[in-house]
Amino acid sequence: MARKAKIDNALLKRLERKEVKRVIETKTKRVYFLIVCEGVKTEPNYFEAIKENSPIGSIAVIDIEGTGKNTLSIIDECILLRTKSFKKYDRIWAVFDRDSFPAVNFDNAINKATANNIFCAWSNEAFELWFLLHFQYVNNSMSRNDYKAFLEREVRRKGLKNYTYRKNSKSTYNLLASKGDKQQAIEWAKQLEILYSDKQFSTHNPCTKVHHLFEELMNPEKVLDSIAQNK
Repeated sequence: MARKAKIDNALLKRLERKEVKRVIETKTKRVYFLIVCEGVKTEPNYFEAIKENSPIGSIAVIDIEGTGKNTLSIIDECILLRTKSFKKYDRIWAVFDRDSFPAVNFDNAINKATANNIFCAWSNEAFELWFLLHFQYVNNSMSRNDYKAFLEREVRRKGLKNYTYRKNSKSTYNLLASKGDKQQAIEWAKQLEILYSDKQFSTHNPCTKVHHLFEELMNPEKVLDSIAQNK
């Protein structure tokens, strides 16, 4: 019978200390998100609800700002907040819409964000496209009012006969979670993405990048893994 190799007690204790340290460090790691929104209520309310209702635990620290700024101004605000903050944010996300702003402003904002390591959860034409994708796939351009009408129709089909979409509602996230399909929304958003291969983002209508931010908030441990791999 083969004899078992003995391990020096001092070495065992040293290995045990390293393992305890590794476990403690793993438990205390955090991913810091800063989400800077164009709107002052609609988008912040939605992300605040994710923060409150999702099982992301203590692994993610999420700060949310509603600014009332748009396109290039919101990117400048992201840069300013990053500079002023005592926190070292791992992910800074700008959330804004195409709406009726000049195409060049929209495209330049995305390009400036990329150059400054800021992620964009933009929507063309409006944030409500992301909401609607929880219920149906749309690949034709719409205005914000169109999204409202279609969203109301879909929610009413789910049993809320008198539903009226309120732009600044705090209950939209819970409504989407209970009546819509978030995984289907992600898949449909991805389908819209692959329709466009150029960098003229202002012409990508309909399209949204909100699902990228949503997936990071739902899976912060993957963000930590990505950060560790890129160090």
